[in-house]
Amino acid sequence: MPHHLIRKLDHSAGLSASDRELLRCLVRDVVWFRADQDILDEGATLRQVSVILDGWACCYKQIEDGRRQIIAYLIPGDMCNTPLVFPSVNNYSVRALASVRIARIDGQDILSAMERSPSIARAFWLDMLTTAAIQREWTANIGLRTARERIAHLLCEIVLRMRAVGLAEQGNCVLPLTQEDLGETVGLSTVHVNRTLQDLRASGLITWKRQKLTIPDFAALRNVAHFDSSYLYRAGMIADANRAPAGQHLAIEIASSRVLG
Repeated sequence: MPHHLIRKLDHSAGLSASDRELLRCLVRDVVWFRADQDILDEGATLRQVSVILDGWACCYKQIEDGRRQIIAYLIPGDMCNTPLVFPSVNNYSVRALASVRIARIDGQDILSAMERSPSIARAFWLDMLTTAAIQREWTANIGLRTARERIAHLLCEIVLRMRAVGLAEQGNCVLPLTQEDLGETVGLSTVHVNRTLQDLRASGLITWKRQKLTIPDFAALRNVAHFDSSYLYRAGMIADANRAPAGQHLAIEIASSRVLG
């Protein structure tokens, strides 16, 4: 069942019990992908929405000489493609970064659910607005920030997104990324990424072992990154962007406001 997606949509728009049951009933086809296997190909015509149930994936663009730019990370609850227009042509590829379980939902079924429930329609719109806001923040990250700030900013965002779907505790979360992945995300060489991570570790800002990321003092890492989490609020994530968390731990409040900003 797409419980992470339901939890995220519920945070952003507030879903009734019947809304949640309607979304659960949409899933009829579940498939697994192994790490490094493509889930969606650029140029494919899509009539289904693929939702991440378990695992991590990334959206990427690649040019003929093999160079790749990661343009988004997909975690449980995220959709690999938009549910609004069907059929649609994908202009990016999606690849599994770890073993991934995917729910495939017919696009027309989602559109029907949105027509039946204004709350579901609003939740999907809010989720897409948040996705667009994240994309803008990633663009600014590469264009404005130093290497240290870029990586710190990305890690702050990942932990908040994971926490919003119940997959991060006290600043800890699974992070199945390589240094090469990070470099292809923030526009740095692998060597530069390695030096930057060593600096963040030496400063006591992060630990990252065996695919587990820990941020012992979120406020400190936030300050390094100049991180303002307000761009995530539409997905129901209100972080401690403007105040220090109690006990030097990550403090996140699920948005109580249901008003579209």
